[in-house]
Amino acid sequence: MNSPPRLESLLRPTVPSPLREVRDERFARHGVTLLLKRDDLIHPDLPGNKWRKLVLNLEAAAGRTVLTFGGAYSNHLRATAAAGRLLGFPTIGVVRGDELAHRPLNPSLARCAADGMRLHFVDRTTYRAKASPEVLEGLLSLFGDVEVIPEGGSNALAAQSCTALGRELAGESDVAAVACGTGGTLAGLAAGLDPGQRALGVPVLRGGFLGPAVERLQREAFGGPAGSWSLEERFTFGGYARSTPELDAFATDFEDRHGLPVERVYVAKLLFALTALAEEGAFGAGARVAAVITGTPWGPPLQEPSG
Repeated sequence: MNSPPRLESLLRPTVPSPLREVRDERFARHGVTLLLKRDDLIHPDLPGNKWRKLVLNLEAAAGRTVLTFGGAYSNHLRATAAAGRLLGFPTIGVVRGDELAHRPLNPSLARCAADGMRLHFVDRTTYRAKASPEVLEGLLSLFGDVEVIPEGGSNALAAQSCTALGRELAGESDVAAVACGTGGTLAGLAAGLDPGQRALGVPVLRGGFLGPAVERLQREAFGGPAGSWSLEERFTFGGYARSTPELDAFATDFEDRHGLPVERVYVAKLLFALTALAEEGAFGAGARVAAVITGTPWGPPLQEPSG
């Protein structure tokens, strides 16, 4: 019996993604080289770490209905819906905020619906308990035989898949940095790097939960700690999808300097953090720092609350 084709052959992602040096005096004056790992160029509909975290999960689903979770502007929901459209499998998105069920769909959710995703809105209390047996059993009783992928796509399969990102950067930088929402990309990135390299995660949410989450993901994916990693938690700018005039001005300036459209929820905070750390002397002269560009700008400016 022939095995089914792998998703790479069906979707033709651009991997490995390009790694490009950019000249930025805010880094250069401290002897630091900034590299951009352009994961945003992997696939037009599944950019960046969304492709990397979904690929093994979708292969495990083997064409079954995929049910997953996200907020009103979730990149993960859009990528899952797009994959369903491209590969021909049904998708269900469990969306945080039952009040949204009676409003016109925002552009992000409208894109999900246009790609065939069935949207199921739940109240925020239920959403916070989405991983509990009670909530999962209720969803399974409602939707039947589905493949459940967690919020942000972060699970053991996602972490295993993201080791490829680390391998692509092996020997290319001293520090490989990525913005973090649920921790799956950081868990795999660190595991794929060479000894002597370290991964740096920049959380975009408040709460201090990411450290334990990454540790758990590495235990589930690799049996224990893997690689060297740390978190820099000073740059959440108020929480998920929150911003400030300072961050907005920084992102616009970075776009003007380097011709890179800067995604505001994740990438802007990552680049701001790295620039601040370089100014503080955190990397040391001669360091090569790779910033993983995990996505492209989408839709309206930041507006989803963090609650």
